[in-house]
Amino acid sequence: MEHITLNPATSARGDIKLPGSKSISNRVLLLAALSAKGETTRVRDVLDSDDIRVMLAALNTLGVSVTQVAEHDYDVIGTGGDFPNKDADLFMGNAGTAIRPLTAVLALQNGTYHLHGVPRMHERPIGDLIDALRQIGAQVEYKGNDGFPPFVLSPAVLPDGDLSLSIKGNVSSQFLTAVLMAAPLLKRTLTIHVVDELISKPYIEITLNLMARFGVNVTRNGWSSFTIEAGAAYTSPKEIYVEGDASSASYFLALGALGGGPLRVTGVGLSSIQGDVRFANALQMMGANVMMGENWIEVRGIHHEDDPDETQLKGIELDCNHIPDAAMTLAAAALFAKGSTKLTNIASWRVKETDRLSAMATELRKVGATVEEGADYIVVTPPTKDAWQHAAIDTYDDHRMAMCFSLVALSKVGVTINDPKCVGKTFPTYFEVLQSLLK
Repeated sequence: MEHITLNPATSARGDIKLPGSKSISNRVLLLAALSAKGETTRVRDVLDSDDIRVMLAALNTLGVSVTQVAEHDYDVIGTGGDFPNKDADLFMGNAGTAIRPLTAVLALQNGTYHLHGVPRMHERPIGDLIDALRQIGAQVEYKGNDGFPPFVLSPAVLPDGDLSLSIKGNVSSQFLTAVLMAAPLLKRTLTIHVVDELISKPYIEITLNLMARFGVNVTRNGWSSFTIEAGAAYTSPKEIYVEGDASSASYFLALGALGGGPLRVTGVGLSSIQGDVRFANALQMMGANVMMGENWIEVRGIHHEDDPDETQLKGIELDCNHIPDAAMTLAAAALFAKGSTKLTNIASWRVKETDRLSAMATELRKVGATVEEGADYIVVTPPTKDAWQHAAIDTYDDHRMAMCFSLVALSKVGVTINDPKCVGKTFPTYFEVLQSLLK
């Protein structure tokens, strides 16, 4: 297995321009493909990563015209919500942001589609989405375990009149996102009722915001129900920019807090539509100095009075329902805090690229931390000064594990990261960028 060793660094500072958001890139590419027939949308600043390549390949297989016009810019020609190819085999890798919305859209395409992915994708739940789609006539046959890919979609048998469905909100917000994005294809009114508490609400805000940019407004009753009217149809905004990735920003913001800074990221800020920008508030709670503009965030650490080389953060307790991905970065930053840090409402970690709760607990212990792992929470107590261990961190084919534990480079022992190339899922050049900021 390949690995990278990060030698101990004493500080981190500099400026970085973030790569595009994965969540926004995949949503916008699909919305552009569903726009009015023949309309061209120029999508700028698209992320170049494994998950986006999965979506681009799928759209190509489905007969959508997608042309790369610059390194991060694409022209997508709308299909009016009707993909030309009605019979396709689609390999979805481990891209949740691609398979979930495509499943809902393809269920309404009047075609036959086989969706499958890497072995881990076949362990990631999709049953709540399929159950919801079946309520409005979707025809789905599982080819492995019920509730998980792989599966085959056949032409839907839609009932007459206005439609309604219920969907669970407590496993993944991507299921609700998928149904919302597909709803205009029904060409009749659909009301979606959310059962259980909806997790990761900021990701639904992203979906609603982008749907509105493409001409579809959703009527909502808080977080409990959403209605899309019969006349709704996507129209191209002609040109749309993808924001920087706020989840990726979290590693650099934490780096600035732990390494003194100043460290500035551009591409997200006060005008961002991504919930993970609120990670900056959590760093502020831990004692970091945070400043924000419309399109940038800058972080500095607060230095310890007795030891100018030590940056002092304090442990916090935080409900992380609103920042599930960035919360992992807090667990790594907690290694450097004074006192314990408790992160709650993170059960969704267990159904991501790996079981992130178990993986984080295992790897944090390797560097010397004391960790308590619950069904939906983690408590991290940092190592004492002499208890730090240089560890080879296993990454479980999960990009966020690799990026989180890179922060341990700012300890006195450094860190080795196994399989560093797993960052290709969202940020292929992550380690080069990181090393340019470490001093």
